[in-house]
Amino acid sequence: MKLYLTYLLMLCSIVSFAQNATIKGKISTSDGKAAEFVNVQLNGTNKGTISNENGEYKIERIKAGTYKLKVSLVGLETKEQQVEVKAGQTLVVNFTLAENANQLQEVVVQSNSNKFSQKETDFVARLPLKNLENPQVYTVIPKELLQEQVVTNINGALANAVGAAPINYPAGGFGITSRGFSTGINARNGMETTASRSSVEIGNVERIEVIKGPSGTLFGASISSFGGVVNLVTKKPFETFKGDVSYTLGSFGLNRVTADINTPVNEDKTALLRVNTVVNRQYSHLSQGHNNTFLIAPSFSYQINNRLRILADIEFLSINQTRSIYTRVNNPAGYTSPEQFPIDYKKNLFNDDANAETFSSKYFLEANYKLSSNWTSSTLFSYVTENVKHSYQNYLTWLSPTLVARNVLIYGPIANNYTNFQQNFTGTFKTGSISHKMLAGVNYRYFNGTFDYSLVSNNGFIDTVNVTKTSSPLTKAKIDQAILNRGGMVPFDVADQITSSVYVSDVVNLTDRLSAMLSLRIDNFNYKGIPSTPKYNQTALAPKLGFVYQVLKDKVVVFGNYMSGFQNQAPINQPTGEQFVPKPIYAVQSEGGIKTELLDKKLNLTLSYYHIAIDDAIRRDEKGISFQDAEQESKGLEFEIVANPFKGFNIFAGYAYNDNRIIKATDKTTEGKKVASAPENVANFWLSYKFTDKALKNLGLGFGGYYVDKMFFSTANTFYYPAYTLLNATVFYDLSKVRFGLKMNNLTDQKNWDAYGYAQPLRNYAVSMSFKF
Repeated sequence: MKLYLTYLLMLCSIVSFAQNATIKGKISTSDGKAAEFVNVQLNGTNKGTISNENGEYKIERIKAGTYKLKVSLVGLETKEQQVEVKAGQTLVVNFTLAENANQLQEVVVQSNSNKFSQKETDFVARLPLKNLENPQVYTVIPKELLQEQVVTNINGALANAVGAAPINYPAGGFGITSRGFSTGINARNGMETTASRSSVEIGNVERIEVIKGPSGTLFGASISSFGGVVNLVTKKPFETFKGDVSYTLGSFGLNRVTADINTPVNEDKTALLRVNTVVNRQYSHLSQGHNNTFLIAPSFSYQINNRLRILADIEFLSINQTRSIYTRVNNPAGYTSPEQFPIDYKKNLFNDDANAETFSSKYFLEANYKLSSNWTSSTLFSYVTENVKHSYQNYLTWLSPTLVARNVLIYGPIANNYTNFQQNFTGTFKTGSISHKMLAGVNYRYFNGTFDYSLVSNNGFIDTVNVTKTSSPLTKAKIDQAILNRGGMVPFDVADQITSSVYVSDVVNLTDRLSAMLSLRIDNFNYKGIPSTPKYNQTALAPKLGFVYQVLKDKVVVFGNYMSGFQNQAPINQPTGEQFVPKPIYAVQSEGGIKTELLDKKLNLTLSYYHIAIDDAIRRDEKGISFQDAEQESKGLEFEIVANPFKGFNIFAGYAYNDNRIIKATDKTTEGKKVASAPENVANFWLSYKFTDKALKNLGLGFGGYYVDKMFFSTANTFYYPAYTLLNATVFYDLSKVRFGLKMNNLTDQKNWDAYGYAQPLRNYAVSMSFKF
């Protein structure tokens, strides 16, 4: 009898289950991408779910009947659809959100209490890989962090990157040290945006991705250094009307106006327009100098059909500024640090009228076509042109304890033109039970340009001054006359360069916990040659291997990678006037570590150890002369934490240790010495608290610090720039339509110098007011 009842109950259960229905489907954004973290609710029941990384959802065991199915996410328009399900039926209901993937990501981040954690990116691997799926280390600096810190320049933005020390290039532009190597701002949405002779304006930046280690496999030699890649992700159009106008004033006469306007162009919102513009005016923190910039950056998106979307992106940047000063020390001076110089920290020995005027224009076109449910084609084209009307570059050389030589080189007119074409195919497929995410692509790059510069006299300087006596800044008129006496401006031959590349990357999920990345690039560099440098053609192979094992599913992973990079070295103009043509340099990195996303992603950690080996490295001696006779080894560890310990409190911090040394060199005196411009320890942190109680709920506070260890000027390790710690604080008040922010930088008024000996700002402030609509 008992057995019979058990059987009867089982039978009833099976019949009941068979009578239940299932609703499943996929939620996509307007640009055809998967929409994850979207709530799906069956009204009138307690049944619901959240869409996964592929935008898929599934609700089971539904009784037959008519319901309203609702999809929603905080900040987005709710969608409802009436459905009728029958017993035993599996009903497929798909939704398309009005928002595109970028706007959805913004909303997801806003609803996430760990507001500074934004690791999801398609650019690092050029595949839709999550942070825990990627065997490479990278830092993402979101615009929310930059806004809270009242950042107005790229220097302040990249201070948030783990292991980054600032480099103000004397020729213009900005870079950082990463893992002991100089790394420029060379990528924009994954494409080349080289601007070595103009500044970088952040007014159109959505976030900054700092990718660590040699990355030649996916990015090639023109974008990456052995320390990594800095990729600027720009603001894109979305489907609602929205705007933000901001005014910032501050120290050194700072006056900065920014505007960000987004609007649909047509009624069905398939055509979208977004325009960002910046006007920046500021004097130098030194006694002479200025930095005036103007940016306008329109972006247009058009969804032609449910398969094809195009994006046109343009940027015009005009700059009028004084260049940073490159300081060198001869042995007779006897100085080992700029702290010892007998000159006022703020004094500039070059006049404000000896400036640089540059203009850059950047054109980007992207077409995304959905070939099938699993495969997508991305066609990208970019044209970047950088024009220098003139650039006065200033050099100081200490000849004795009191005597300084002043020299100025004039560059321009200069025109640098970069044309890039890239075709990528990405998709997923299976071989048996093993799933794959694959990228296959080709890249074509063409560079051409013109270059004029001033001749250098035999003694290499215009005049000398005794800094213990009154000395006036060197004026443009005196510089121009000295250049004329030298022989004036002369053209410099510039060779055309063509790079053709093929690359492939396959992420193989061997099990639900173990995945491997197998990547390879074949790169052909064709240097067309100039009279002083014959043409040559080189082919390089750049492999990349990686693995990820999920110790705790979607929470804790261990990873390892083997990555390679290469650099086709441009000819180097030696201080003696000679030209040095080095061979290409190759580097390989081995790295291992751990990544975590714990407590519902409120605690995100990355810890890794790396080793980078280089043959035929280039070194620079005390006189600034370059040699290619060294073997180099860079090793160290990096730690990053992005956390939300409790409601309203956020942490964004990192620490990096790096030991970058010359292991072998023809000049035995440099063996075992530290590489120039490679600090051993770099640390950064930012603590943010926004009050949650009703009385103070719109008020927030922030406090942070930035430490950079001492850096040597050259491999001789005799002259160094001292370590420094900068402390900053902010207070902000954020309403729905208005935001106020006050930032104090370098609270302790500490002196500090970058890798070229350029004195950085002392204590300063910025006040920002934003109006949102």
